[in-house]
Amino acid sequence: MLQQLNQFAPFLLMFVVIYFFMIRPQQKKAKQEKAFESTLKVGDKIITKSGLHGRVSELGETTVVVETMSGKLKMERSAISMEMSASLAKK
Repeated sequence: MLQQLNQFAPFLLMFVVIYFFMIRPQQKKAKQEKAFESTLKVGDKIITKSGLHGRVSELGETTVVVETMSGKLKMERSAISMEMSASLAKK
């Protein structure tokens, strides 16, 4: 019994390390992005993940209309970059 436990201990340890250094941070970041998406409001300056700059003009359930210098674009809320938009808000 103890020998079997010793054989599986390295695999168990690897799983724990992978969970705390890879899986958990990704889950935490996804949760922060969801919170960011839900706190968007009309008038916020944003940057999309593809690099488009604009201002939120309308909000939908899962979509957002962004006003850019060339017109209005409708896109998914998940297309907005939390990090780049936060750095834009600090300026």
